Amino acid sequence: MKKSNQTYIFLLFFLWAFGALAQDIAFPGALGWASATPGGRGGKIIRVTSLNGQGPGSFLEAVTSTEPRIVVFEVGGIVDLKGQIITIRSPFLTIAGQTAPSPGITFIDGGINIQTHDVIVQHIRLRQGASRHVKGWEPDAMAAISAYNVVIDHCSFSWGVDENCSASGPRFKGENVDEWRKNTSHSITMSNNIIAEGLSNSTHPKGEHSKGTLIHDNATDIAIVGNLYASNRDRNALFKGGARGIYVNNYIQNPGRNAIRYGLVDEEWQGYPHQTGQVTIVGNVMQHGPSSSDMPMMYAGNGPCEIYMEDNIAKNKLGLQARLFFGDTLKIRNEKPVWFAGIKPIKASEVKKSIVKNAGARPWDRDEHDKRFISEMLSNSGKVIDSETQVGGYPASRPTNKKFVEKDWDLKYMTKK
Repeated sequence: MKKSNQTYIFLLFFLWAFGALAQDIAFPGALGWASATPGGRGGKIIRVTSLNGQGPGSFLEAVTSTEPRIVVFEVGGIVDLKGQIITIRSPFLTIAGQTAPSPGITFIDGGINIQTHDVIVQHIRLRQGASRHVKGWEPDAMAAISAYNVVIDHCSFSWGVDENCSASGPRFKGENVDEWRKNTSHSITMSNNIIAEGLSNSTHPKGEHSKGTLIHDNATDIAIVGNLYASNRDRNALFKGGARGIYVNNYIQNPGRNAIRYGLVDEEWQGYPHQTGQVTIVGNVMQHGPSSSDMPMMYAGNGPCEIYMEDNIAKNKLGLQARLFFGDTLKIRNEKPVWFAGIKPIKASEVKKSIVKNAGARPWDRDEHDKRFISEMLSNSGKVIDSETQVGGYPASRPTNKKFVEKDWDLKYMTKK
């Protein structure tokens, strides 16, 4: 057989294999429009053996590799990024934090940007902080930027300077609305995470900026499911102009000024036709806390949007009924404007129990801060903070080591046998 024919057949097999894998679910329990991503399934297993921020055996070396890959951990402890923002640009990647030995992997003083497609991130902690930096430093802790088919699941994000966990990209890249949506983030799932204590008056150049999650203009097919939002002043989450997604079974504890919000900024849309946002809000809980003002669960701000709300619980500081909605009631719909058929919500009354059991990185092996966030949810305490030093500062732990043994894991889903 000629070499050119062999190459052609190999290419067809490669495309078929990844096409077939893409029809499967990412892992048991994966939800949303990104839930069929293969991530790095079938790719090279790369072992992280060092807690250094860069160099041989580091996390940076593993995720910046260009081939399809599954990143596993043979070391546990703290990765000090020393202000570094890691950018992931090559697709077909699984980051399996569940493979690390106790206490798992925690990144401090840095961030991770995903600027590609087909990525699964599970069971890592990212505690950004800003005490080492001066005014003007403004990164997200975790951000999907012009990304798609990305699942961020069972992770813990805190002390973000811009946002803790977001989906963003350019607003108007392309010749029409379909191209705008294609060229910014779409098909993103954020599930079972703890998203907490965005820093308020820190190093952000705009001043006060304690924010949970931003869903940027024209981002679509966004699924925010089963997360704990704790002590973020705003954006728990914010859907900007034309954004479309679902917000299901989340618990918002001690929001400062806003819980869920939709809003289009006219100045940012000058010369472009306003697009209709769509947000479906089902089975969530909002609990005002010590830092909370008298806010509704959902504030429908400027711009055309369609809002559907069902089975949500909103309570004020006294435990009494708070407002569910504020805004133009003409924006309320009787049917879901956007939905993912595979999602079966639990009742809002069951969300707190589910969060205690499932939320955050390695819920079987939580660190001191995740334990604190859960405790503050249960006691309705906590506060919006300006610096991580107010709550004990960066965590510390001794490095641990344990070999990753492939036969002990289901490599298809990266679950323990």
